[in-house]
Amino acid sequence: MDVVQKIWGFCNVLKHDGINYGDYIEQLTYLLFLKLAEEKGLSLPTGYDWPALREKSGTDLTDHYQATLRELGKQSGLLGDIFAGSLSRFREPVNLKRLIGLIDEIAWSELDVDLKGTIYEGLLQKFAAEQKGAGQYFTPRPLIRSICRVMQPDLHEAPDYAVHDPACGTGGFLIGAAEWMFRRYGAQLDRDVQKRMRRGTYSGGELVLETRRLGLMNLFLHEIEGDLHYGDSIAEPPHGQQYHIILTNPPFGVKGAGDVPNRDDFTVSTSNKQLNFIQHVIQVLKPGGRAAMVLPDNVLFEDNAGREVRQLLMKDCQLHTILRLPVGTFTPYSTGVKANVLFFRKGVPTGEVWVYDHRTNIPRVTKGSPLTEEQFEDFVAVYGPLPTPRPNDRTENDRFRRFTREEIAARNDNLDITWLKDESSGTNGAGVEPDEILSEIFTHLQTATDALNELLGMIENNSEVK
Repeated sequence: MDVVQKIWGFCNVLKHDGINYGDYIEQLTYLLFLKLAEEKGLSLPTGYDWPALREKSGTDLTDHYQATLRELGKQSGLLGDIFAGSLSRFREPVNLKRLIGLIDEIAWSELDVDLKGTIYEGLLQKFAAEQKGAGQYFTPRPLIRSICRVMQPDLHEAPDYAVHDPACGTGGFLIGAAEWMFRRYGAQLDRDVQKRMRRGTYSGGELVLETRRLGLMNLFLHEIEGDLHYGDSIAEPPHGQQYHIILTNPPFGVKGAGDVPNRDDFTVSTSNKQLNFIQHVIQVLKPGGRAAMVLPDNVLFEDNAGREVRQLLMKDCQLHTILRLPVGTFTPYSTGVKANVLFFRKGVPTGEVWVYDHRTNIPRVTKGSPLTEEQFEDFVAVYGPLPTPRPNDRTENDRFRRFTREEIAARNDNLDITWLKDESSGTNGAGVEPDEILSEIFTHLQTATDALNELLGMIENNSEVK
């Protein structure tokens, strides 16, 4: 989109001012909010608004911009959340003046909601692609939309219907859930449901303050006032909150490894973040509530705590579907990651698990061949018409197989299940790529790290290990 290219292109100029990609998208967020506030007539402290910035130049502009950020950060509600802890990254007044001019050229409030959202999402996508490691904040939108198509997060199910993402990043899953409602019902949405969609339905948690800020702005541009909590979801007790639907992609990796959450409601004590997120999701789902979680391969086969958490999941929930994602799904954000989506419902033990292999002999996702929603059409079709499939509703095919709970138990509860013969010398018909080799190494290192942390915990707790 031309608007995205125009605004994003200015970042190349700002590099010389010491502003990196993350700083740029953050400064854009502040300025976009001020411009929208003026267009929509939102109340701001006198003198700390868009017209005041637009009129100034030189050092008066940079000084007043910093004062504006400081003042708005003191306010309550969404205004204070957007500007909390905000700082100016501009050293050269001419660069700030130019960016204000670029934003001022567009009547943002007159743009269609979808267009505004697409512009900002486009900026976030470029940020995730350009900034190494930013993929943890950005789940590919074709995957989100496909997950929402089968999960059907329908507010008509209950008057207090709640959608939650405990690792919400920039809010992609929450927006995807709202967009599913608009796609499904369009103009047929009654006023009450539309009001609930704007406020009180979508919530999340985010550990990184700057990322939470981007998520709040993303939701705001989609005309959703989401409740995004700043904090560590797996470290904090849920205080009784429970949700009908949870859609999430918890951060991968071993950063923070060694920290075992002090949670009385966790059955399995482990430092593995993904395993703790599974336990957290089980706790905060309402009875009968449904979840879709994006998780790395090692969660499916790790021993010890991994096996215990899988057993807990299958005991307390109906783990009915696993979708094996193509290699490169997170390209260009995290190129070599191998991941899956686990679909489950709380309150019914697992009787059978259906696995859809969308990886073996599937072309890997690359920058030149990106992920598309169309790639998941067959999965959506065989998944079934209901968000929670019933026994005998499904039919096996080459890529979709049923495994009973007894068959899984015979595998020592290892859910890393494959049956298709790899027709290539490597993976996905193109040989083994370097990033895939690194991903395999990383997965094994993470598994080894988790095992060592568990052993260390046993020793520190004066267990039987000597």
